[in-house]
Amino acid sequence: MIKHYALLSVFDKTGIEDFSMKLIAAGYTIISTGGTGKRLTQSHIPFVPIEQITGNPESFDGRMKTISFQVESGILFDRAKRTHQKEAKRFHIVPIDVVVCNLYPFEQTVAKRGVTLPHAIENIDVGGPTMIRAGAKNFRFVLVVVDPADYAKVSEMLQKKHMDVDQRQEFAAKAFSHLSLYDAQVARFLNKETFPGELTIPLRKHKTLRYGDNPDQSAVWYVEPGVDATISHLELRAGRNLSATNMTDIDAGIKSVRLFGTPAAVVIKHNSPCGIGLGNTAHRALSLALASDSESAFGGVVVMNVPMTARAAGVLADFKDEGRGMMDIVAVPDITGEALAVLTRVRKSTGVYVFGNMTAHSPNKRLVRWVDGGMIIQNENNPEESFKTWKVVTEVKPTKRQLSQMKIIWKAIARIRSNTVAVMDSTLPIVRGIGAGQTSRVLSTKIALERAGKYARGGILASDSFFPFDDSVSLAAKAGIVAIVQQGGSVRDQASIDAANASGITMVFTGQRVFWH
Repeated sequence: MIKHYALLSVFDKTGIEDFSMKLIAAGYTIISTGGTGKRLTQSHIPFVPIEQITGNPESFDGRMKTISFQVESGILFDRAKRTHQKEAKRFHIVPIDVVVCNLYPFEQTVAKRGVTLPHAIENIDVGGPTMIRAGAKNFRFVLVVVDPADYAKVSEMLQKKHMDVDQRQEFAAKAFSHLSLYDAQVARFLNKETFPGELTIPLRKHKTLRYGDNPDQSAVWYVEPGVDATISHLELRAGRNLSATNMTDIDAGIKSVRLFGTPAAVVIKHNSPCGIGLGNTAHRALSLALASDSESAFGGVVVMNVPMTARAAGVLADFKDEGRGMMDIVAVPDITGEALAVLTRVRKSTGVYVFGNMTAHSPNKRLVRWVDGGMIIQNENNPEESFKTWKVVTEVKPTKRQLSQMKIIWKAIARIRSNTVAVMDSTLPIVRGIGAGQTSRVLSTKIALERAGKYARGGILASDSFFPFDDSVSLAAKAGIVAIVQQGGSVRDQASIDAANASGITMVFTGQRVFWH
């Protein structure tokens, strides 16, 4: 009678005793490595030590345990080929029909603060991936299990004595995905190049979303292991679950408000701010953000860099009572119980989320944009980097107040969809008008000035790139703009400078473009 063997070698020993007993009950003889074997011994579960299969002891501080001709042959040989069967018999190969393996905790190891390279290297698994890969390749005859969460499902299948090749193929696919995720994290840790010749981005399924951009689209949220992103800590406190649009709007909001060291609030519509406000309190910042463009704020997403207070929640209640609309999503670092009660009274379906402490910068410091058949990866820009090299190019010099307002609006437009032209209030930390996403910079200017209305007079105008002609400067002058901040660098810069000088406008060149696509 042919014996059936199951090889167990797991770092995460969750549920391994019970699963071992199920395997034995299904007719398998257990083969186990040292650490797993100790756990089985404690529960009085019989097994064959791996040394009896390999003919060699575990050695080199555990670096050599399972890698051997006997083990890999027992997993890999093709049971359907008579030549393989004869060779297995001739070489005394034990047929291993089930491989249960999970790997050294490399992800958890490198996530620890101050981890050293030698310590990280010792947590790179070699034998485990070899067994998993062998089992997954030979899935027609071998079942490979890498996730303790699958033990119950596999036990049920074994009890029914039914597991077809399609089911084994599903487990094989999961095994290869698991290996790819693992190896990608090792490569990321060891690689010092910003843009290596070959790149694999590890992603783990985090949550199924309510829907994608539209209700007829399915969507799933994946996260990059080991990257402590603010958005990955989102926790629902009340209201609706997230759609893909909600997610990208919250992300856009986080990217905007994290640029400011004082309380800041933004209202996001279609991945771009339509209202931005700063203040010394949460309610003041939110009041200004809503006042920035109360018409566009309807049905928007509110994101703040400070906790939501009851008084700030009252601002949203007043906004609704004035007939100007309601918010779909509110995402903040934290929220008081009183504030949550206010928001749920305002609108039960509004999704209220908290995300904890906000990181100052994107933790992975790169942006990914999908294109057909691949993606573009770039580093994230920092609008503050150009502050020290700004250049006044007009006869009229900016005041300290104007320079301060220019810095606020420059950071703001760096996270608004290009082409962007925006108008900043003359004194208050509020963006009064935004013209974004237009193919014409003149049209962006017209929209920004129109949205700003009376607040354009005495205000500051910013452009995320240069003005290739003097037409936008002339429009700004007619609207009463007194200061302009822009990239500069056009071959027609002088025309814009002359137009500014003719109208008594002060203008600063940043030397930096801040497109955000």
